[in-house]
Amino acid sequence: MLVSEAVGRTVHALGGDVVFGLMGSGNLAVTNAIVAAGGRFFSARHETGAVCMADGYSRVSGRLGVASVHQGPGLTNAITGLTEAAKSRTPVLLLAADTPPAQLRSNFKIDQDALIRSVGAVSERVHSPATAVADTARAVRRAQRERRTVVLNLPLDVQAAEMELTPPPPVPDLPATTPSDLSAVVAALARAERPAIIAGRGAVLSGAGPTLRALGERLGAVLATTAVANGLFAGDPFDLGISGGFSTPTAQRLLKESDLILAFGAALNQWTTRHGALIAPDTTVIQVDRDLDAIGAHRPVDLGVVGDARATAETLLETLGDVRGSAYEASRRSIKLAAEIAAGRWRDVPYEESRNGLDPRTLSVALDDVLPTERTVVVDSGAFMGYPAMYLQVPDAQGFVFPQAFQCVGLALGNAIGAAVANPDRLTVCAVGDGGLLMALPDLETLGRLKLNMIVVVYNDAAYGAEVHHFRPMGIPVELAQFPPTDFAALAEAAGCQGLTVRTPGDLEGLTDRDRPLVVDAKVDPDICAEWLEEAFRGH
Repeated sequence: MLVSEAVGRTVHALGGDVVFGLMGSGNLAVTNAIVAAGGRFFSARHETGAVCMADGYSRVSGRLGVASVHQGPGLTNAITGLTEAAKSRTPVLLLAADTPPAQLRSNFKIDQDALIRSVGAVSERVHSPATAVADTARAVRRAQRERRTVVLNLPLDVQAAEMELTPPPPVPDLPATTPSDLSAVVAALARAERPAIIAGRGAVLSGAGPTLRALGERLGAVLATTAVANGLFAGDPFDLGISGGFSTPTAQRLLKESDLILAFGAALNQWTTRHGALIAPDTTVIQVDRDLDAIGAHRPVDLGVVGDARATAETLLETLGDVRGSAYEASRRSIKLAAEIAAGRWRDVPYEESRNGLDPRTLSVALDDVLPTERTVVVDSGAFMGYPAMYLQVPDAQGFVFPQAFQCVGLALGNAIGAAVANPDRLTVCAVGDGGLLMALPDLETLGRLKLNMIVVVYNDAAYGAEVHHFRPMGIPVELAQFPPTDFAALAEAAGCQGLTVRTPGDLEGLTDRDRPLVVDAKVDPDICAEWLEEAFRGH
């Protein structure tokens, strides 16, 4: 068979059976091979959307995300979505055709390897017919094991060569990396009176949630997550929610009062620590991460542990199970504290409601009430993004997708499509700003065509709100960042979706009357600047 067919069959055999892409002459054959082997293909209208779909699919399913693009411009079009996936360490395999080395004057010729590496992704290549299966298997396994975004370059001349298909070489499972000596950590935990556990995406990817809950109970610790791990501790009475700029006042106080922070798979960057304000100067900070380079990368830590989040937590639980003494029997947990946390959600914090339009907080609370509990919430970047993250509850970590590693507007709709494909039984709720949705209009057509179980909520302030709120108080003109109103309900209907214009919370009654994907054009007050956004501005 041809190399292109062998590569497609190998990708399918190694778990890449769901593919998102945009067809060109360079990637049609390999994509056809995946489908012929029993895979499913979802056609996008823009390559960045295709990669975002694979990204969202992987985040929700926990499986390999696969995308397929043409050489040259197909890859350059995919770069923004590829950058987000790479920075988020999402296990994604991008199949990219490549121009043969001899075609020096081809319009499509660029240095794909350099471009891929420049955005933090891994560049792999099918070098020859003899190595095609091994090259493909290596790329897939790097994506899965290293939790990296990998591009497999497929030169056209190699794709067209003939070869004999062989099974991919077997590779034994790698044991989870667990530190052999945790004595210093155990000693620090013994001294702690008000511990807190913060879990990040590394904890989600390793499946550490249940173990960390048990560890929190053993230590008497409160629990929190980074934004991208939101939902990991959902339902736990001592879950504070998100640590950082989206933290409730109750969570902020309890994290500041903690005398020990135990972080698992969390970067402890400026967003998670609220520019350092959530961690007291005398707090002991212990960071667990499987990547040595991540330890102390954003702030100094007292103890660093290189190890898998779940395996390290399991080892700590076993070690602490043999320890007796008042230090471990004391606990900051109490019925009173659980009640305080339960009453301290953002929706319970009073605010002065806008009189000049739909308040985005009121909109978010109303959405939380009307949407089903089993939901997947996907949030785009922009001035609005705190509202859905703070007010919309999610059932678990797979119910929240937050593509913010590149802080790029316009990626969430693609991520949401991938999430809806991964879990069609849950309603996927995609929260976007007006600027973000206008960047993603090709994905709106994909949504209407696929007829997915999805609601898109547009926090429509007719502006690039972050720029308006940042520069207007300085007296700098912001008219260039403001626009005439856009009728997203009409755009939705044109794309095959259903449109609903919302100006009051009562208009949300139309959410229940839908027979296809629904786009909610919520006309929010453009003059409200979220407190978390003001805090972010102060941090720059």
